[in-house]
Amino acid sequence: MSAQPEPRPDGEDPLRAAADVMHAVRDRCVWSQQITHRDLVPYLIEESHEVIDAVEAGTRDDLREELGDLLWQVLFHAAIAAQDPVDPFDIDDVARTLTEKMVRRHPHVFAGEVAETPEQVLVHWNAAKAAEKRTRRSVLDGVPQGMPALALAQKLTGRAEGVGVTIPPAPAVAAPASEAELGDALLALVATARAEGWDAERALRERLRVLEDDVRAVEARS
Repeated sequence: MSAQPEPRPDGEDPLRAAADVMHAVRDRCVWSQQITHRDLVPYLIEESHEVIDAVEAGTRDDLREELGDLLWQVLFHAAIAAQDPVDPFDIDDVARTLTEKMVRRHPHVFAGEVAETPEQVLVHWNAAKAAEKRTRRSVLDGVPQGMPALALAQKLTGRAEGVGVTIPPAPAVAAPASEAELGDALLALVATARAEGWDAERALRERLRVLEDDVRAVEARS
């Protein structure tokens, strides 16, 4: 089965046009010429959060616009990378690498494997991902430490459970029955932290470091 999309009947290639605009901006705009990958990080974070806002509370027009702004960040990084004197790559290389990876991770779509439930899809995905990351020594490898603390906690607890490290429920907090109740519980905890003069973000990150130590200890014994 082909992994290539069908060409547009009118021959238009909006993604290529956007990439060409980005290259022109990089070549001719004196501000853009000075920008590095590191300089773009705050903009990437901001645009990502604006996409989230559009998904959660915006209109369809908002979402279309914000996805475009996020795509611009990808194109910008690729244009910078294309000028690297040591190891250049461009947006075509990025797209090619992505396509190859997604084809590998969906053998039930492209290679004749069978997956009739989301759980079976996840088995294929994790198997392909594990084969790609054979050089990694820990389930924690590859987890971005710059993630917001709550998102990082959710990611790390999932990885921890994979090696048998579980987090006991807090006895003082009633089990939420919905995401709305979970939000109430989290907000109450943050309010408690503020009342006590504690830093909720720091407290969670410090606890996550203990969790990481526990995971690595289990891995070292196995």
